[in-house]
Amino acid sequence: MDDPAVALIMRTRLLTESSLIIEWLTSEQGRISTVAKGARRQNSAFRGKLDLFFLAEISFRRSSRSELHTLKEVRLLDSHEVFRSNYRKLGQASYAVALIEKLTEKDTPLPEVFILLTSYFKFLKSGAAAARNVFTFELKVLELMGIFPDVEQSRLNKLSRNLMEQLVRIAWKDLEQLEIPPAQSNDLAGFLNRYLEQQIHKVPNSRIDALGL
Repeated sequence: MDDPAVALIMRTRLLTESSLIIEWLTSEQGRISTVAKGARRQNSAFRGKLDLFFLAEISFRRSSRSELHTLKEVRLLDSHEVFRSNYRKLGQASYAVALIEKLTEKDTPLPEVFILLTSYFKFLKSGAAAARNVFTFELKVLELMGIFPDVEQSRLNKLSRNLMEQLVRIAWKDLEQLEIPPAQSNDLAGFLNRYLEQQIHKVPNSRIDALGL
């Protein structure tokens, strides 16, 4: 029996001349890998439906021997086309995906993380690509993973500590109206980079482009 899922493409790579490996974040099953057999053929049912950051309803057949499952069907829901024409938004989307990969394990249910990522992408489609987006996503995902920084023990000033508490609670629709002074933005960028290094050892290089500082 095939498993259904709502899923977002995190990465794609070649398996053979005609087939692809697709890395997904799913609503219920967490991160999974599937092989899309014949996806690069002209007459493939998958053609035009499998690209970076595509959101889709899928079905896949689980493998009993490996973590690589077989993709059976795809119904595209959102291509997030704006990311392909906006370098900063592409960078922020790429960094969010890379951070989730660092913080999570495969085949582990992560419904809250899926909701966070897809709501973040929805916000990015129309919102400005500001550094505050990155800070907010980082803080929200750290809280979901149970490793939110100890704000009181940080060496940040009171304004920056209060800002962290505000960002982790803020709704995406309200973030567009929030202005962060450059000095405070730099303080938060440095603090979160150091904290992430403690948690995941190597922060994805895409963070630099995502912040644009």
